[in-house]
Amino acid sequence: MPKRAIVIGGTGFLGCHAVREFLIRGWQATALGLPPAPPPDLLPASVDLALQDLERMSDEDLLSLLHGHEALVFAAGLDDRVTPKKPSYPTFHHANVEVCLHILRRARQAGIERAVVLGSYFAHFDRIWTELHLSKRHPYIRSRIEQEQAVTSIPGLDVCVLELPYIFGDPLGRRPLWYPLIRYLRFAPVIFYPKGGSACVSVETVRQAIVGAIERGQAGACYPIGDENLTWPELLIRLAAADGRRVRVMTLPTWLVKVGLYGLWTLHQIQGKEAGLDPRYFAPLQTAETFLDPQPSKLALGYQTGGLDEAFRQTVAACRP
Repeated sequence: MPKRAIVIGGTGFLGCHAVREFLIRGWQATALGLPPAPPPDLLPASVDLALQDLERMSDEDLLSLLHGHEALVFAAGLDDRVTPKKPSYPTFHHANVEVCLHILRRARQAGIERAVVLGSYFAHFDRIWTELHLSKRHPYIRSRIEQEQAVTSIPGLDVCVLELPYIFGDPLGRRPLWYPLIRYLRFAPVIFYPKGGSACVSVETVRQAIVGAIERGQAGACYPIGDENLTWPELLIRLAAADGRRVRVMTLPTWLVKVGLYGLWTLHQIQGKEAGLDPRYFAPLQTAETFLDPQPSKLALGYQTGGLDEAFRQTVAACRP
């Protein structure tokens, strides 16, 4: 009998791709997502689809749903694009720590043996750039650090975490989160952007890493995942090229970036909101080169890197009118 995996957040961007990768590798899959029902062509017909609000499920119903699976993927965290009412930390802690931990504890009760949690590469930089005090200054990063500490210490359940950077690729019929940036590239004659850069990854690489982590990951490990390290000008030029355009990128001075971010923080204060990445302290991170070495994770989990240009083409194609 094929092994069975359940993907929490299985109707989302990464969850859908993870489900498809499980099927390719001979697993059976269940996708748990929020109602309403997704488009009929989003997931293959062989996938068991459960539309439930985790916050309203009883433990009995959750255990019943989890029973019969050998593996679980938690792809339902709250990311840094959300700006909750202040203080924001309780919101991020609840979604990324409390809910995740509850699911994994019930998974262990249901007999699930292995799990993968999709996290953030900001946790990686919190460990190596201690002078920036990232988890102390940014509620979102704090929640991701606490998530890693909590989920990798559940007795009897082998859990590892994938620390993901910026992701590109086929959004499966949705509008990509990159839509505002792509519009900027299309309509601005000159692009103004901070210095620095980031690791970038295709969703194809991420989905391979997810299933690779289920099949080969070491319990308690945190794996930074990436394809290429790009400066911001390199990323913007390649995104524009994927759209058949050329752009000129001008680097903003860091002091001006700080002024703009402080203005954003002031606006949030007026609105009664608080970002997961505090704008007052974000400039050092935004203007840094948040680069990763993908080779150790690639060797450990057995996935292939590459295909980022195709992922760029898929991203910009999904942003066309």
